[in-house]
Amino acid sequence: MVNPPPGPLIEQYLGIVRQEFAKLGYVDGKSIAFDIRFARGDLAKHPEFAADLVKDNVDAILTFGGPASAAAKNATSTIPIVFSVVTDPVALKLAASMQKPGGNVTGFTNLDPGQAASQIELLKEAIPSVTRIAILSEEGLPGADSNGLVPIERDNSGAAQARGLHAQVIRIKGPMPDYDGAFATMLKDNLQALIVLEVPQQIGNRKRIADLATKQKLPTVFPGGLSDAGGLLTYGTTVGDTYAGMPAVVDKILKGTPPGEIPVGVISRRELIVNATTAAEIGVAIPQPILSRADKVIR
Repeated sequence: MVNPPPGPLIEQYLGIVRQEFAKLGYVDGKSIAFDIRFARGDLAKHPEFAADLVKDNVDAILTFGGPASAAAKNATSTIPIVFSVVTDPVALKLAASMQKPGGNVTGFTNLDPGQAASQIELLKEAIPSVTRIAILSEEGLPGADSNGLVPIERDNSGAAQARGLHAQVIRIKGPMPDYDGAFATMLKDNLQALIVLEVPQQIGNRKRIADLATKQKLPTVFPGGLSDAGGLLTYGTTVGDTYAGMPAVVDKILKGTPPGEIPVGVISRRELIVNATTAAEIGVAIPQPILSRADKVIR
């Protein structure tokens, strides 16, 4: 069951999961059944979805993103949970440690402690005049500290401030995110570039974000794997790389290995993609050293 249907990118990722289960010998509709719940940006639905799956006594819960993973963990301490697209599972208290997560939870992360700093350095190398940046985040993410910042916001704000930049976190709220309002704030506050965080809303609305940024001639840095958005720079580890390993972990759990004893898998492959077409549209000349080390230049 899929309720409601996911967008094209999530459908692509779900396809990867299905294919990997098939490679392990699971036959859809015979030896395995999928009950898929997709919130479409409405984070308030996650606890309800998790409670329904626990009530149905499923054999395992696969989660995409911190909010869904936290909701599942809060709903059950016995059903195995395998997560992905979680920036820092220890900070979010999904895992006691990366090597031995404990409890009923394990999974994959593309955690890269240096990614935020690397993105800021890349932005400054591309556009040295930038001093004020927006960090586009989302309301309702778990793990906020006493200052109201969740781990991914804290990492990016800290990296910007360490480089001497003014960083302003701007949060949008689903399921009907006001991106027009967010970009109006960026314009009003004279923010000169945009770091797009790897959170559910931004992944699902990446093309709209890039389009609005291009119209406003605002340089953007997107996380790895989202170059199809059309942003200026795409850099970092790739969320899509986390999905392929999930079925093997589920298979291992179903065959008797406790999830808490399976180390959290860490994706470390980075990519740098430069969109030269977008650069021309917003009037930015990308330095040759960046073009030379890019994995791909979109023209």
